[in-house]
Amino acid sequence: MFVAVSIIVAVAETVGVVQFQIGPGKVLLQPMVWALLIAAAWGLSARYLPAVAQIGPGLQTYAGQLLNAGLLLFVIKMAFTVGGALPEVQKAGWALIFQELGHTFGTLVLGLPIALLLGVKREAVGATFSIGREGNMVIIGEKYGMNSAEGRGVLAEYITGTVLGALFIALLAGFVASLHIFDPRSLAMGAGVGSGSMMAAAIGTINGHNPPEMAKELIAIASAANLMTAVLGFYFALFFSLPVCSWLYDRLEPRLGRFSNFKSEDLGPSIAGAGETPKHGAFGFSDSLLAWITIASGVLIGNSLTYKVPLLQTCTGLLVVLAVVLLVDVLARVLSKVPHILILVAVTTVLGIPGLPPFSDAMIAAVDKLNFLAFTTPVLTLAGFSVAKDLPIFRKLSWRIVVVSLTAAAGTFLGATLIAEYFHR
Repeated sequence: MFVAVSIIVAVAETVGVVQFQIGPGKVLLQPMVWALLIAAAWGLSARYLPAVAQIGPGLQTYAGQLLNAGLLLFVIKMAFTVGGALPEVQKAGWALIFQELGHTFGTLVLGLPIALLLGVKREAVGATFSIGREGNMVIIGEKYGMNSAEGRGVLAEYITGTVLGALFIALLAGFVASLHIFDPRSLAMGAGVGSGSMMAAAIGTINGHNPPEMAKELIAIASAANLMTAVLGFYFALFFSLPVCSWLYDRLEPRLGRFSNFKSEDLGPSIAGAGETPKHGAFGFSDSLLAWITIASGVLIGNSLTYKVPLLQTCTGLLVVLAVVLLVDVLARVLSKVPHILILVAVTTVLGIPGLPPFSDAMIAAVDKLNFLAFTTPVLTLAGFSVAKDLPIFRKLSWRIVVVSLTAAAGTFLGATLIAEYFHR
């Protein structure tokens, strides 16, 4: 698995970014997309490959477990990024803080009911409690596991957002802006959905419907909103959005689910659940260590090939990230009754605050040399292998899960815009 991931990351980063125009929007295919597609194709073609190159259903299930552990490195990178940006966050104001209510309100009010009306079951929880970015996958992976129905849901949301999100949000934001019913600043704040590519696409079309002299102000507002979503969004999703979404699902599904003949509960188990099973036994510390090393190696490849960061600087940043994840693992074993994710959040929050621990500034500077997108390529490679085993399930969900994912994205944009409009009035 380590060798396969390393090969795919190297190929994907070598291909690089490919972009093309579709109507008024522009589609950017990042290396992570190529990694996802190559890994999925590799997994699907297992029966046709020599034994030494096969990544069969058992290893595909194992890839999902590695993904659970490897995603923890994302949270650590995010925490150090947030810590370095605290001065900007403090300037954001109350409107940006309350926008998280708008994000949650929008995804739950629009996305969840649509999913249930279409007959989607527990996948709906993973797909609609957020717009399914990296931190949200960590939350689902920790609570349910990436091989669960909720894991399939958040993966589908992530893939849909990665492939179609920027184009969709650009078209939606442009259409809403053309109606001139919202303050442009409210639309700019709504554009900060927590994804850099989606924010850039949305603010680009919003600026196109407003005077050129407003462009700088609107970009600044959108950037601050996106930053605030990255700061508060993870914690808000962990402690509020996911519990509320699960609670609403239990109460709404019996009423709304009966309107559809399609039942995702009848999709059956993953391929690995019905056939080959992993041979490595229980997932233990050695497996977590493999996951961390695999992700770190992928970051090393991407940071060097695509972002041209000197090898020594990349290695220093990775050593900091690996040291933190090892510290969290030790604390989780000592504090066995405390959820792992809470320990991770507490440790990374403290270490990520500039000047709080005496060495935090040096740690933040070292981790800052690691490009965030370099993490996405190895993670999406593991996701691609994990998705391969569930492709029949995704095929049966087909357009339904895409509709649900895009509805959740629309909900988070419109919800945050409505909250911002209240403050601007």
